[in-house]
Amino acid sequence: MNLHQFRFVQEAARRNLNLTETAKALHTSQPGVSKAIIELEEELGIEIFARHGKRLKRITEPGQHVLQSIELIMREVGNLKKIGEQFSTQDSGTLSIATTHTQARYVLPVPVAKLREKRSQSQHQPSPGSAGSGGQNAAGRYR
Repeated sequence: MNLHQFRFVQEAARRNLNLTETAKALHTSQPGVSKAIIELEEELGIEIFARHGKRLKRITEPGQHVLQSIELIMREVGNLKKIGEQFSTQDSGTLSIATTHTQARYVLPVPVAKLREKRSQSQHQPSPGSAGSGGQNAAGRYR
């Protein structure tokens, strides 16, 4: 059972059970759609669609319940994607830099200061042990 199978069933219902149109809408092959739907039906142990030969004729009663569940699942998948987009586009976070004592003292202070100006919400936390136990962090301050 996977999301592709759910999309195929959902789109087949939207396309009036026309698997050729379903396949075109989902940019895949019609035999692939048919096979995925049949595999889902076999896994669930029910017929989602009533068939006449190879053609889908109608959605069965159990198929109506499956379709309702698929609609709910796909809505929640959409919500998960929105959550991911919201958190992946944030401009805040933690930047950890592992460095030697010399780099921390002489090389990094200016670039880190510029980064802080550019991204005032960024947090800087030196990596534990990166500059030795008595070393300095990238801003030149002793830990």
